[in-house]
Amino acid sequence: MSKELREKAAKILLEGGTLLGEKCPYCSGVRVIKDGHALCVSCGREPEERKIEQERSPLGEALERKLQELSAELEGEADHEKQQQILKSINSLLDTMKKAGQ
Repeated sequence: MSKELREKAAKILLEGGTLLGEKCPYCSGVRVIKDGHALCVSCGREPEERKIEQERSPLGEALERKLQELSAELEGEADHEKQQQILKSINSLLDTMKKAGQ
């Protein structure tokens, strides 16, 4: 590990970056990440950026649509009690989405 890489990694960490639990795909070294950019402290390489799109199941799509509907309903609701009911529904929906891996 060069002094330059150590300094760069330290700077990333001091600016709010974190250590990654996943090893570098090139050399298995330790990596740091900030704002979606990972840097290997050992070899200095950054993995190629790849956009990973997660496919939604029909259930995930239905839950997402319902979340959008509830959000729109919340924006237009003036009654405090109804707002609370909508927020409880949104919270329940988010829990369900988390459990379903969506």
